[in-house]
Amino acid sequence: MEKKSGFPHPYFESHPNWKWFILSTVLVGATMSALDVSIVNVAMPTMEKGFQVNMAVIEWVAMAYMLTLTVFLPLFGRLADMFGRTKMYNTGFVVFTVGSALCGIAPNANFIIFSRVLQAVGAGLLQANSVAIITQAFPSNELGKAIGLQGSVQAIAMSVGPFVGGMIIAAIGWRWIFYVNVPIGIAGTFMALFILPSSKADILKKKEKIDYFGISFFAAGLAFLILAINEGTKFGWSSPIIITYFVIAAVLLPLFVYTEIKVEHPMIDLKLFKKWGFSAGNVTGMLSYYVLFAVLFLMPFYLENLLGYNAAATGSLLTPIPLSMAIIAPFAGAISDKVGSRIMTTLGMFVCAVATLLLSFLGNSINIYLLIFDFIILGVGMGIFTPPNNSAIMLSAPPERLGVAGGILNMMRALGLIFGVAFSGLLVSSTKLGYAKSHGFAVLKNLPKAIGNAGFLHGFTIVMFTLLGINVFATIMSVAKKDVKIKKIEGAEPIDLM
Repeated sequence: MEKKSGFPHPYFESHPNWKWFILSTVLVGATMSALDVSIVNVAMPTMEKGFQVNMAVIEWVAMAYMLTLTVFLPLFGRLADMFGRTKMYNTGFVVFTVGSALCGIAPNANFIIFSRVLQAVGAGLLQANSVAIITQAFPSNELGKAIGLQGSVQAIAMSVGPFVGGMIIAAIGWRWIFYVNVPIGIAGTFMALFILPSSKADILKKKEKIDYFGISFFAAGLAFLILAINEGTKFGWSSPIIITYFVIAAVLLPLFVYTEIKVEHPMIDLKLFKKWGFSAGNVTGMLSYYVLFAVLFLMPFYLENLLGYNAAATGSLLTPIPLSMAIIAPFAGAISDKVGSRIMTTLGMFVCAVATLLLSFLGNSINIYLLIFDFIILGVGMGIFTPPNNSAIMLSAPPERLGVAGGILNMMRALGLIFGVAFSGLLVSSTKLGYAKSHGFAVLKNLPKAIGNAGFLHGFTIVMFTLLGINVFATIMSVAKKDVKIKKIEGAEPIDLM
């Protein structure tokens, strides 16, 4: 029986280069969602003044986006496996574009927070399906290269986000950082309609029910956990509201696991985690982002408060991290296609360990060129590690679970970002407070600058040694992984994504 390809024309089924058009379409969505993560931060002070609200309100412009995106990524991946990845990806373009337009016209803070939630739903549909679409479009011996290119584009988008955002705000106002997504989203929607395959081969052959209880327990439990970690420093870790958040999460997340074991069609197939490559890849992926964003979060405080650089100089000095990631990632992915993922992920984590070891010896003065070299080493390590690790995770999942696998992969990275910022900040602030008390100051308010800087540096050093330990642990986990031996993921019906 003749197999239907699902492409717009039979010519495309046999055309060897069509997969690169598919990748280009996915990269539009990757660029748009990655750019939006970093571009908004520079606009929040302007929005705070414009809407005449305090920081506690305006910070939800960022929090609402990150919370929604993280919590629902596995769900969106699951829905894609059930109803079609291309369909969900196209929907993501539309929802993200509409959300961006609504953010631009927002008359007040509450409206823009709601619009950011809608925007995050679109971004989640894009992110959860992007790696799955790439995985199904490319043979396993080219998958690392393709994922490396995606990682490179995302790194570039995140690195230029603050600069582009600042230029747009200065020239035509903050609303245009959202309006700029509208033409990109429209172009991406048409590209997806005409380029991505449209057959239904990736939809589960057996009709499965939606696991409403699992979705509810997981989303609510993870949301309360993230809220507790993000708000702990503000309200105090022993405050009733934070304890309540942790208790709710501690009840709901085990209920989610119990539900997934019992139901016939779980939201997340926990059998995926029985594969060491899948579990280890996701854990090390989360840890790598923990390290990366802990460094990106703390270094501005070090550069501005201790070394005296302004915000513009600080942003420029940090650029080598994402830039070196962007340069290295495609090459690392291509090499991993030939030598396997274990060698590359191990090497990447080892290089990151070297970078955090060097950063742990920073003091009140530093050779700035050596510091930039340290940043380059960290970016190179992340660039070497990420594409092979993502490729190994996706190749560990069965074809009918690629959507869920992609959702989990992106969720774990987002959790790494959240935990890295929250826990590194907590460790520095608690160490700084302890140092202040040892010098006769009970609180951090009105602390002499010399004492405050010394306390920060103590905490900073402890964090860097902690990150070194995390990198060493991730290196050991990477060594213990086995390379996934899969001839080609397109075993039955390769690129049929809708």
